[in-house]
Amino acid sequence: MSSNPVAETVASLMPRARAELAELVAFQSVADFDQYPKSESEGAANWIADALRAEGFTDVALLDTPDGTQSVYGYLPGPEGAKTVLLYAHYDVQPPLDEAGWTSPPFELTERDGRWYGRGAADCKGGLIMHLLALRALKADGGVPVNVKVIAEGSEEQGTGGLERYAEEHPELLTADTIVIGDTGNFRVGLPTVTSTLRGMTLVRIQVDTLEGNLHSGQFGGAAPDALAALIRVLDSLRAEDGSTTVDGLSGDSVWDGLAYEEEQFRKDAKVLDGVELIGSGTVADRIWARPAVTVLGIDCPPVVGATPSVQAGARALVSLRVPPGVDAGEATKLLQAHLEAHTPWGARVSTEQIGQGQAFRADTTSPAYRAMADAMAVAYPGQDMQYAGQGGSIPLCNTLAALYPQAEILLIGLSEPEAQIHALNESVSPEELERLSVAEALFLRNYATD
Repeated sequence: MSSNPVAETVASLMPRARAELAELVAFQSVADFDQYPKSESEGAANWIADALRAEGFTDVALLDTPDGTQSVYGYLPGPEGAKTVLLYAHYDVQPPLDEAGWTSPPFELTERDGRWYGRGAADCKGGLIMHLLALRALKADGGVPVNVKVIAEGSEEQGTGGLERYAEEHPELLTADTIVIGDTGNFRVGLPTVTSTLRGMTLVRIQVDTLEGNLHSGQFGGAAPDALAALIRVLDSLRAEDGSTTVDGLSGDSVWDGLAYEEEQFRKDAKVLDGVELIGSGTVADRIWARPAVTVLGIDCPPVVGATPSVQAGARALVSLRVPPGVDAGEATKLLQAHLEAHTPWGARVSTEQIGQGQAFRADTTSPAYRAMADAMAVAYPGQDMQYAGQGGSIPLCNTLAALYPQAEILLIGLSEPEAQIHALNESVSPEELERLSVAEALFLRNYATD
């Protein structure tokens, strides 16, 4: 990184950043209060509110959103007549899954092999630290040249839509000229990337029932309809022989015309086992950024340990469907539900329920904010041009903000590059990426103020 005052300040602040990220990661802020205490999320929210106040933010507030969680808001006034930039991150995290599978405790930030490990280190508590670093660097080098709003969401990972609904009810709160969403990541470490598209998502729960109660498989098996077998048939109908998603009425042949994703690199990033084929057709980028993708997230059925010789009377599953830009998530939900009901065999009773949804997003990459970010990233990543990539995941708030503020420019950056393994065991963040992206964000704010 070429020497400049902003970069030097960020470098000097990295030990503090590590200490703060460790404090934030220590909160077990999973916004599923059946699994984790609500007090853990409240503790993280209060930590962020205190950090914003310490940086001179006014109007700091804990927003009680309709889903029972809290988002943290703060406003930092800039020079008179300055543009306003909204900086977004979320402090809720995914559950750690199997804690025994972590090399170090998931809620204890641990340095290993040049990376910092911990749940939320990259997704997305590190994004909040990135925003703080950028603002501190500007304050140390002449001041922050724009008005800054920060919003830290408390339930993004749950997809329950609390902040979206709150924003719709209070549309004046988050209004801005440009919005920086700090919840995506570079295509790979060291390659500056903005995410120009996001797939949307719908979550549907399916329940299949066939009997009044379980039956002995020796006495009734062979004629009694097995609900678990029926459910397996339904779920299998969602994929073609090559693994492509097949939902009746939903197109699956769109193509991606941006950054290429080589298959061997994808296999490495995804840690696909030797000899196991990738699923789907088209390029990898087509499959993960431009086409729908179904995933069975969970099945309620008897575990192997303790199973009895029974024909199952009922079974249920949670199904996720990612939908690309250009496909309405609501319409995709209807198609998915209709498909599940139509493909349920043997006249089994079936019910479906949508439990979460987020729309897809496509950014306007020709805007002045993107030019300002490209110039900033060229300084933070010498010799590298800013790239445009898609993102298989969804950030439901993006479309809400785009609808509320159609004139606002929206940029997506962040720390969740492939090595970060977000949502998986041993999530980590690259401190070098945190440093470089903090510099890029600071320089972006300066560039954008004068554009």
